[in-house]
Amino acid sequence: MTTAVPPPDPARILAEGFAARAAEHDRSGAFPHANVAALHRAGLLALTVPRRLGGGGAGLARAAEVVGAIGAGDPATALVLAMTLLQHGLIHRDGSPWPRPVSDALGREAASHGALVNALRVEPELGTPARGGLPATLARRDGEGWRVSGRKIYSTGAPALSHGIVFVRTDEAEPRIGNLLVPLGAPGVRIEETWDHLGLRASGSHDVIFEDVPVPGGHAVDLRPPAGWQAPDALQQAWSCALLAALYDGVARAAQGWFLRFLRERTPGSLGAPLASLPRFQEAAGETARLLAVNARLVASLAAQTDADGPPDPRESGFVKITVTENAIQAVQRIAELCGNAALSRKNPLERHLRDVLCARIHWPQGDAVRAAAGRAALGA
Repeated sequence: MTTAVPPPDPARILAEGFAARAAEHDRSGAFPHANVAALHRAGLLALTVPRRLGGGGAGLARAAEVVGAIGAGDPATALVLAMTLLQHGLIHRDGSPWPRPVSDALGREAASHGALVNALRVEPELGTPARGGLPATLARRDGEGWRVSGRKIYSTGAPALSHGIVFVRTDEAEPRIGNLLVPLGAPGVRIEETWDHLGLRASGSHDVIFEDVPVPGGHAVDLRPPAGWQAPDALQQAWSCALLAALYDGVARAAQGWFLRFLRERTPGSLGAPLASLPRFQEAAGETARLLAVNARLVASLAAQTDADGPPDPRESGFVKITVTENAIQAVQRIAELCGNAALSRKNPLERHLRDVLCARIHWPQGDAVRAAAGRAALGA
């Protein structure tokens, strides 16, 4: 009796091609438009769009698998993908505050044209909104619609976004804050190419400037009094934490793959055998394998629970994100230490993996915020 061989995963096939171009994109900082187009052709940009709209109808578990696979090939591309999968995973859910015609139109555009969307939240003065404060980006009434003015920084995917979910405050007597869906091809929108980072250099996370941009009234998709934003959204936290964890775990898996090949092939003349024959390196390879195995369990568990029973407490999702990403950083740093100068040579991908994986620490929720929230809860403060 023969066992059926499962078909190859399109994400892993694409990741191999992306990996071959990743160094070039990293050096130039050029946005990977060809990678995004390939993701669209494979149906992966609309993976979390409902099937009724032409999408893949996938949940968090499959989305995390795909982001992890692409992250091993080109994490800058994977971050752009993760952000659009996250938004579609949230706006089409039961109980979403989004008007159905608006979310449906956005889903159909993703499925038919590969349209990208991302939340544009961070500002020069405000920083990360999750830490509190009112956004400076202003939405003022203009008849039945709105006019939006402000600047958003770290806007991942900016060169290719069709829409931004822009975090604003209104000019009302009692300001509301929340999200307006802004077409980034609208008059008054421009991109300043400010992104010149240590890692994820091809993610196109530039500044987006809004200068009196007209927005239809129905695109005010979620405006609330400031107090309405104080409690974290458990589903958003689960999706964001799982996808980011999967992405950086993918970077560490790429580093581990390079490390194992290096150990098998490197044969110092003084040893007369590959480094893989030495117990010291065998133990090191086993330790990084342990970290990655723990990561896989954590991401899979968070995603499976979210899909089956709903998201856990936001603190638990935060624990998964910081544990997985710190494991990934630890693994890549240890690999670099063991490989010596070869690890830091730009002719090898490991130095890029090291720079990329360190970016995990700047994504919300950050470690200090996760620990502080857990500590306050434990102490009843």
